[in-house]
Amino acid sequence: MSSASEDNFFPGLEGVVSNETAIADMQGTEGQGGLAYRGYAIEDLAEKVSYEEAAFLLLHGDLPTQSQLDEFNGRLRASRSIPDSLVSLFRAVPSNVHPMDTLRTGVSVLAHYDQDVNADPKDHDANVRKAERLIAQMATAVAAAARIARGQDPIAPRADLSHAANFLYMLNGSEPSPAETDAFDLSLTLYAEHELNASTFAARVTASTLSDIHSAIVSAVGTLKGALHGGANERSWEVLERVGAPDHAEQWIKDALARKERIMGFGHRVYKTGDPRAVILKRHCQLVAKEIGDDRWERTAEPIERAVTEQKGLPPNVDWPSARLYHYLKIEVPIYTPIFAMARVAGWAAHVIEQLDSNRLMRPRARYVGAPQRSVKPITERG
Repeated sequence: MSSASEDNFFPGLEGVVSNETAIADMQGTEGQGGLAYRGYAIEDLAEKVSYEEAAFLLLHGDLPTQSQLDEFNGRLRASRSIPDSLVSLFRAVPSNVHPMDTLRTGVSVLAHYDQDVNADPKDHDANVRKAERLIAQMATAVAAAARIARGQDPIAPRADLSHAANFLYMLNGSEPSPAETDAFDLSLTLYAEHELNASTFAARVTASTLSDIHSAIVSAVGTLKGALHGGANERSWEVLERVGAPDHAEQWIKDALARKERIMGFGHRVYKTGDPRAVILKRHCQLVAKEIGDDRWERTAEPIERAVTEQKGLPPNVDWPSARLYHYLKIEVPIYTPIFAMARVAGWAAHVIEQLDSNRLMRPRARYVGAPQRSVKPITERG
């Protein structure tokens, strides 16, 4: 019998500690909030490691040596291809289907073809192998589905390119510049893990039933699709498009704040004094804007960022600069959230594996607020 008390009610589970984890720490210093992957501060990781190194860290517990990284990259690059049947399915998907729905179905299909499809859900080594393959395959699936939605043929992955560069190549058909690759790689690293957000929690709940890792990732993708979790970078770009130009920004944000309009890309449930990821990515946005010779969106974003931070006390979160960065990289807005998912799969998978390694079925209680206990009357006496 559970000892849970009806008095312990926390709407949205805000502030409730439901799990112990060794994967991500969001405590920061002096209670100000921060982010670390397995003990490494995100500010330190962002300047020194690739997405592949961050993914290895999340899945394997520590940063790789050079030989470990070479072997890990070899496994990822050998796993990039997706089944022809999945490409055919993408071609058959109606044009009005959201890319996150396509990705959700794609992950489910990939499960059928995985080499460890029949492995015990608690087989740690098999789950790590599945996770590595998913990291590689989800990137290919997102790029292939996006090109098919444009009416173009998918581009096969290249084994000589990094994870970030290969994705941009498969999406756009040309190799990105070093600055573009570095900035996109950084965005993937910053998105890779974020403790018990809604999608990660959903994945862990699914895994706690002893379901398989692909099912848990499907749960996470479906949760990320929701407007209150994913899609913030898409909405952030919509804000900038509505403003239109740097000359309009000051007046636009003044009017928007007077209307008490919510500005997407600002504030965070956990970070109250600022998202460290936003600070890091903003610098790279500026570098890419300079490289392409067009900084108007940086100049448009700056007065909005300043006004919302100063007047509302809401600093930007990582989605605010990532929206601009993805625009500079010629990435269409509808796949901003699928890109988030293909980055976050490393963190999702790490949490699923951690859950299955030391599992307890998640079964919270609810506070009942319905009718008091009553007896059933014969149907002739009702009404």
